[in-house]
Amino acid sequence: MKRHILLATVVGMLLLLLGIFISIQNGAKQIPLSDIISVFFSSADTLHSQLILDVRLPRLLASILCGGLLAMSGAMTQGILKNPVAEPSILGITQGATMFVALSSFLPAFPILTSPFPMAIFGAAISGLLIFSFSLKKGIRQDISLLLLAGTALSMLFLSLASIFALLQNRSQELAFWIAGGFRNISWFHVHGFIVIAIIAFLAIFFLAQKINLLSLGDEAAIGLGISPNKIRRYVLLLMIPICAICVASAGNIAFVGLFIPHILRKIIGNDYRSLLPLSFLYGGVLLLFADVLARTISAPYELPVGLFTAFLGIPVFLLQVRKEIQ
Repeated sequence: MKRHILLATVVGMLLLLLGIFISIQNGAKQIPLSDIISVFFSSADTLHSQLILDVRLPRLLASILCGGLLAMSGAMTQGILKNPVAEPSILGITQGATMFVALSSFLPAFPILTSPFPMAIFGAAISGLLIFSFSLKKGIRQDISLLLLAGTALSMLFLSLASIFALLQNRSQELAFWIAGGFRNISWFHVHGFIVIAIIAFLAIFFLAQKINLLSLGDEAAIGLGISPNKIRRYVLLLMIPICAICVASAGNIAFVGLFIPHILRKIIGNDYRSLLPLSFLYGGVLLLFADVLARTISAPYELPVGLFTAFLGIPVFLLQVRKEIQ
């Protein structure tokens, strides 16, 4: 199994480097390799250097960090709920953040509440608390249909309310971006936010990974080993709130990354969260990096939603997993 982990790490790093190069070079305007090299090894202020340093570099870093955080949060959610389809976007957590971002336009008297990030935090916290309080009831964790029903109901409610807020403020086109997801509005400010949250997340999983492993043995076994299951779930919930908030506030509601990346990795490296969580981060970043490249190159100079590509990959895995669980 260690060989599988090493191989998965090497392949992931190679794909990441390839994706970085493709992301810098390609877009509405293709940049020659010689110009890319000169940007990083000379101080010349050219149009290509501005395009790379001010647009494409922050965009590719944001896509890597966003995809990594979403995939890692999905793996943690599945671990603490012992449910293979538990993922922030399926459970309605990211939709709750989206709704509060749409609500921000109604609060001009409170400047802090008109910023997407604090509003996304409130939304992710409220929706996260709702779904976790429901899922932690006796028997719900094992009943996948009830959990899916709760997540679907919350998702529809939050998106419907977001649509109402957007219509009342004549912001329907802007809401379409938040629902579909994308990185066209990314700046270095967003990247700095992602970096802070990513550092916090990695510090947290260093302490939580082994405890999530013990939790997967069952609550009784975990308690016998001195672990409080509900305390670990609360810690993970607290960690997921800023993760979902920064992802939604920066890139909108991108779904399914946290579902199928951990699902595929488990088949390759097993269920040890000490390796599953960092590798989920790596491959989630690779996935969104390539998805973003496709989104801005397939129909250039126009952009497609990044969420279109993650849904195209995630929905079949989701349906297969649900069918497997309810049989």
